This record gives sequence, C-alpha cells and structure tokens, in this order.
Amino acid sequence: MFGREFKRKYALTDKGVQNVKKGTFWTVIVNLVVMSGISILYLLMNNFVNLIKGNQFKVNTTTILVLLTLFVILSFITHLQQYKTTYGLVYGEVKVTRIALAEKLRKLPLGYFNKKDIADLTETIMGDVNRMEHVWSHVLGYLYGSYISTAIIAIFLFIYDWRLAIACLWGVPVAFGLLFGSRKWTSNASEMLKQSAIRVSDEIQETLENIREIRATNQEDTYLKGLYKKIDAHESVMIRGELISGIFVNAASVIMRLGVATTILVGANLIVHGQIDFMILFMFLLVITRIYAPFDQSLALIAEMFVSQVSANRMMEIYDTPIASGKETFEPKGYDIEFHHVSFSYDNHDVLKDVSFIAKEGEVTALVGPSGSGKSTCAKLAARLWDTNKGSIKVGGIDINTIDPEVLLSDYSMVFQDVVLFDDSIKENIRLGKRDATDLEVYKAAKAANCDEFAHKLPDGYDTLIGENGTKLSGGERQRISIARALLKDAPIILLDEATASLDVENETKVQEALSTLLANKTVLVIAHRMRTVQSADKIIVLENGRVKEEGAPESLYKQNGLYHHMVDLQSESSKWHIDTLL
Repeated sequence: MFGREFKRKYALTDKGVQNVKKGTFWTVIVNLVVMSGISILYLLMNNFVNLIKGNQFKVNTTTILVLLTLFVILSFITHLQQYKTTYGLVYGEVKVTRIALAEKLRKLPLGYFNKKDIADLTETIMGDVNRMEHVWSHVLGYLYGSYISTAIIAIFLFIYDWRLAIACLWGVPVAFGLLFGSRKWTSNASEMLKQSAIRVSDEIQETLENIREIRATNQEDTYLKGLYKKIDAHESVMIRGELISGIFVNAASVIMRLGVATTILVGANLIVHGQIDFMILFMFLLVITRIYAPFDQSLALIAEMFVSQVSANRMMEIYDTPIASGKETFEPKGYDIEFHHVSFSYDNHDVLKDVSFIAKEGEVTALVGPSGSGKSTCAKLAARLWDTNKGSIKVGGIDINTIDPEVLLSDYSMVFQDVVLFDDSIKENIRLGKRDATDLEVYKAAKAANCDEFAHKLPDGYDTLIGENGTKLSGGERQRISIARALLKDAPIILLDEATASLDVENETKVQEALSTLLANKTVLVIAHRMRTVQSADKIIVLENGRVKEEGAPESLYKQNGLYHHMVDLQSESSKWHIDTLL
C-alpha cells in the first residue's frame, strides 16, 4: 500500500511515507475507539428496553460508568495522537520538501531554467507544495485509515448479520467507485486551472517588471485589460473545476447515505418475518451513524487528492531531472582553460560548432563577434553552467565535466553587466563572495573596488540596505559592489561580460581601476561587445556563427583585414558619426 509508487504518486519523502503510516494507524485506532462508544449506547438502550419490559438491567450502572470513563480517556489519547501524526508531523514534511526542491533546483544545469518559466517554478515550490500539504495532512491518513477501520468493522457486521451488513455498506464502494471514475475529469480541470494560474502570475510579473516602460508609452490601459482578461479566464476555469468536483462529490455522498434507507427497509422486513429482533436493527442503525463519519471529510477532499496528482507530477519532474554531478575534489595543474572541439546546442539550435582555443593563466582572453555568435555560451560552458554536447573543456588539464559544479565554481569569479544584488546591506552583498570573511576583509575588498566613495555617504555606511537588486544605488555603484564581491572571493579564474558597457565615463574609469586590481595574475575570459575595451587583451578569439573565425593578439588580428578589423572600423565609424551628429 505504501510502496515506491505511493511515494512517487504523492511526492513524499521516506520520512513522509512513515508519517502517513503513523497517521493511518492512529486514524484506524480512533475510528475503532469511537465505534466502541456505540456499544455503550447499545447497552444503555438494552437496559432501557428491559426496564420497559419489567426485567432487570443486564448491565449495572457502575459498569456502564466505568466503560464511559474509559471511553472518554481513550478517545482523548487517541485523538491527540492522531492530530500529532496527521498534522504536526506533516508541517515538518512541508519544510523538508521545500528545502529539497530548492536544493535540487540549485544543482540543476542552467539549461533547465531556459526551458522553464520562473513563475512556473515558483508556483511549484509554493503553490504545489501547499496543495500537497493539505493532501498529506487532511486526506491520506484519514482516507486510508477509514478504508482499514471500515473493513475491520464490516467483517464483524457480516459475522453478526450478513443481510443487514450488505444493506448498510453497499453504498461505500459504489460512492468511491463513482469518485475514482471521475478522476479523468478532475485531473484535466486541475491542469487547466494550474496553467491559467501561471498565465496570471506571468502577466502580473511582466507588468511589474516593465512598469517604467508601460508608463513611458502610456500603455497602462492595454496591459490592465490583458491582465483583467486573464484573471476572468482563470476565474471561469476555477468555477468549472469546482463545479465538476462538486457534482461528483455530492453525488457520491448521496449514494453512500442511501445505505441508511436500505438498512431500515431490510431490517424492518426481517423483523416482520421474525428473523431478527428490534435491538439488532437498532445496533446496525447506531453503527451507520458512525461508519459513514470517517468518510465525510475524505469524500469532501478525495477530489482534491485526484487534483493533487498534477502538483505531485510537477514536483516529481524536478526531482527526476538529472543534476550536473562530478568529483568532490578539484586539483588542476594551473588554470589554463582549453576548449577542445566543443559543440553545443539547445532546442535543436546549434550555438557552437567545433570550437577550440586556449585561455592561458595570467592572460586576458577576449571573446568578440557579432550578436548570437556564441560568446556568452562559451563563458557559461567554461564555468559548467551548461554541459557540452560534444568535445571537452579542460582547466589545468582536468575535464570540468568530471567535477561537481559547486566544487568547480569555487575557483571562479564572475562579473557581468547585469549585476544581481540582494535586498540587504552593502557589506552582506559583498560578503557573498566569501561567506566566512571577516568585516575587515570585506572592507579591504570594498576599498579596492572603489566602494568607499559612495558607501560612506549613505546613512548607515556599509550597513545601509540597498533595496531589491540594489535599486537605491546607481549602475556604477552596483557594478563596484559586484567587483568587490569578486575581489573578496579572490578566485584564480575570472569571467567578465562587458562589466563597464552601461556606465558613464566617470563610473567606467572607476570600475576599470577596480578591475585592474581584480584581474592581476588571473586567468581572465572577457566577453566584449565594444572593441575599444579589448585593445589591451593578450589574445582575442573572434567568433562567427558559433565557430572560431580568427584568433591572435589585437595588433596582428587588425592587420589581417578580417572580421575583427571590420568590427573595429565599424564601431569607430559609428562613434565618429555619433559625435558629428551631436555637434
């Protein structure tokens, strides 16, 4: 019952499966204890009937009081245990599940995120786990516990009188058969609901991220109309889904409750023919009042269990995605980066084709070329953010595909044009480069990156909160924090993606000064879009259509009158035209 398929079906951890087992066990005990209370009512009724007939009580009052006291005590203890196992333990499972999903996402190749929408992944970690938490705590233990306890009670009922047992219980399998037969409709409705919710989240996220452009182009009404349309569509899908599940759940409940009527009819017929007495029918009517009770909550939520399959499948899709793994040790002989016949593609689109070059330790190697030529892809492959399709990339003679990405990246620092900062202090954002760094080390790196100039002007200095992604800082200030972070890490390999492209002249000069400190004696791979930024590079790799078109020192490449020469002249002419236009 609780094997591997059960674990995957409900996206449970091993501990989660154990929790469901405990919840099921105590639900069975609770249902049996509650059912035992029916026997006390039966004894009281039996005594009352004997009193009417003028007979003596079959069970004395003291015995009944003792039984009643024991029932209350057992009921309290078993309900408390049931609550702890079905609710208390599950909340810990939610925490473990969210952390496990986050850890898995952290280890997945970057290519996975190119195929996934961020709103979709966020919905899985938050919404889907919430939905599964409700199933884990409210449905599974109660439902499976009800199956088992009802089966135990049914055995005793059949032993006592099989005719009344059938009349009493026939509705249970029919009701659940109806619900299980509706799974296809409820699952389809759930999938449609999930997709519509993601579309709404995407629209809201896109609107917030582009609010400046929307206002600047007076497109507020257009975007709001689109958002309202998607919200209305989501509401319609939600109503349709609720209607489908509601129809089947209520129909199943009505069918199950018909067992009361059939028990009365069959029992009355048996009494008329003298085959049973009234007390037997009374006992079965008491049992009916309790035997359906465990299913009341389960019936109301069993449709949710079917719907949860969509959420569970989305969670398992993350769990099942292979991670980029490798050795836990990385001891290269130097830090030369060697591309050896590397090819790479995604979504059936070739990005790199048979690329070979060497970025030597202690030198600056620049990657240049037209847009879409594969420059950024080379940098990402060099850090094993993606894995090559063909060929190999070696650092110090070691194939990086054989090294665990987290171990490998401990020897890399990256400074990109698009800086990512957290809504924290300047000091803590810099400390990301080295989590165990002292404040003195942080300040030293910050000073080397020219962060002192703006940090000391802020209200709380380096302890000033900078807002989401550093919104309270200028582009140059944000870039210098990124460089300070890289300086603090002091990794032997540096990857740069046009770190000064979007800065004004003053900030560019300050950032260049910080970079000169960072790059000394390192293996540096630079992605360059502006030719003037690579004039001092030791080697230039010119890429075109995913292939190495030219390579060599800047001076020698320019003299070849090839693609590099053309790009330098083109940008020079563009700059001259821009200046002439301004004048």
